[in-house]
Amino acid sequence: MPEPGSGMRDGGGGDGNGSGKAAAFGDTTVGDEDNPGSDIEGAEEISCTGTYTRCLSGMGQYGGQPPPPHEDRETVASKMWESAATSFAQIVVLGGGFALAGYIYHKFYKQMVLAKMSNAFEPGDPVLDLAAIGREIPPKEPNDHWVERPEQHRIDNIVAGIDTGHYHLLIGEKGTGKSSMLLEAMRKIDGQGAALFEAHSDLEIFRIRLGKALDYEFHEDYIGGYFSERGPRDTTALLDIERALNKLEKVALRHRSSQTGLPRKVPLILIINGMHLIRDNEDGRDLLELLQQRAEMWAATNLVTMVFNSDDYWIYERFKQLAARMEVTSVGDLQKEQAISALQKYRLRYFQERLPYDDLEEVYDRVGGRLTFLNRVAKSKEMLRTCDEIKEVEKQWFLNNCWILGQEMDDDVMDQQKWASAAMVLAQALVDLEHSMESTYDPENGHVVPSFKLHEAMQIMTRTDFIRELDRLNIFAITSDALVRASSVPMHLAFKEICDFPNFRVHLEGTLDRINAIESLGRTRELVAKDLVLGGKYEIRGSKGEKGIEVSLKQKEEEDDEKKD
Repeated sequence: MPEPGSGMRDGGGGDGNGSGKAAAFGDTTVGDEDNPGSDIEGAEEISCTGTYTRCLSGMGQYGGQPPPPHEDRETVASKMWESAATSFAQIVVLGGGFALAGYIYHKFYKQMVLAKMSNAFEPGDPVLDLAAIGREIPPKEPNDHWVERPEQHRIDNIVAGIDTGHYHLLIGEKGTGKSSMLLEAMRKIDGQGAALFEAHSDLEIFRIRLGKALDYEFHEDYIGGYFSERGPRDTTALLDIERALNKLEKVALRHRSSQTGLPRKVPLILIINGMHLIRDNEDGRDLLELLQQRAEMWAATNLVTMVFNSDDYWIYERFKQLAARMEVTSVGDLQKEQAISALQKYRLRYFQERLPYDDLEEVYDRVGGRLTFLNRVAKSKEMLRTCDEIKEVEKQWFLNNCWILGQEMDDDVMDQQKWASAAMVLAQALVDLEHSMESTYDPENGHVVPSFKLHEAMQIMTRTDFIRELDRLNIFAITSDALVRASSVPMHLAFKEICDFPNFRVHLEGTLDRINAIESLGRTRELVAKDLVLGGKYEIRGSKGEKGIEVSLKQKEEEDDEKKD
């Protein structure tokens, strides 16, 4: 018989410790498995006596009594600390794992970037192959029909890394063979240690082309950028170009360290073709300054030799301001014998025929020694007619841009006509200069094209800003020696034909007079005097000791006052 107050009663055949018994608290009983009839719905909900609550699983731990209060609190607290410690350990493991993986990926990515950029200077550059095929230069094969210019040997030394300690600017008119010489020099070394790309007026496109030449993605494929507050493209094109040059400097240092023990350390070569395409504005000047700073520093340390190729004079003017290690190579038309030899090679290549010397000489007299013109003529079956077409194209280009409208022109086109008339005045001055020259043709060297010094040309035009725009349009050419002349022999022949137009000089004088009249009208101010009293007048006289005039109103005295006097 249980003790009074124990709240326990026999549920049928159990032992004395309450195992297999039914426990009852108050009016609720719970049966065991041996007495299914004693099961009561809601057995998991147990009424409690006092202030403690016991779950069914722990009923027998203390002989059917509730656990002590302090032991229950220790159990809850230990479980809380255990859960907190487990969560913290998970956070540490996961965070540390992610951090370690991110660090490894970051280091691997940086090494991969340098390795890819180093691979861009390995032999067999595909950019060189594409450029060579586009210019009909067979890659990795000797070319018997190649026209070698006198400057080719120097260009070969620059691209091969023999000529060091300087950076180089190639300047010359369009079609003289500057780009072809650079490609031929790269072909001879199979592009090893050299990279070439074309410039562009848009800095974003310039950035992409630089990245393609160096095999650099500007961190656009960097996964870590997704976890950064600022993305990899939250920047400007100029900053991206600076980052690419920073990476190139690291690659150049690795390249230099790999040559330890060699008698001569060869720098990397970076060639930028078509520099004249960069705009002459603030962004373009900033880009030129950035490139020149790198070129100066790398030339001094013999890390990278930069080669710039330009058709226009203004690039030379910008570089000249800060140049300390720059060397300029001027590339012009071929002399007579070289041009005739080149024409003969072209003709053999396209038609497998040899022409008489007189026919070749006549072609040279009409188009000069410009390689692009000689190549075009050699491809034609009727060479003399092609020569005339080239001259007509040049003449029409000049007339379309610079023709003058005469005395009847409207004042709305005065700004354009000032520019056009200045070009016509300079063209006429060059033609007149040719007439006063002792000789305009050398039997050995060929054409002697008349030219003015740059400051003299600006004085003839009475403007200093027009000549550079005309140079960009390939109407006039400014050489590295600051000489102004026609952009080519066909263009100079076009000048002569235009100046021989009937009444051309009268037409030019009429245009200049009309421009002067419009400008004079714009400087004239009309003064209208109103509200004068009958007989009154204005008196205008100069102020003593001061600039300007003094205007006063003088009224006529009345007749009555005069009679009284």
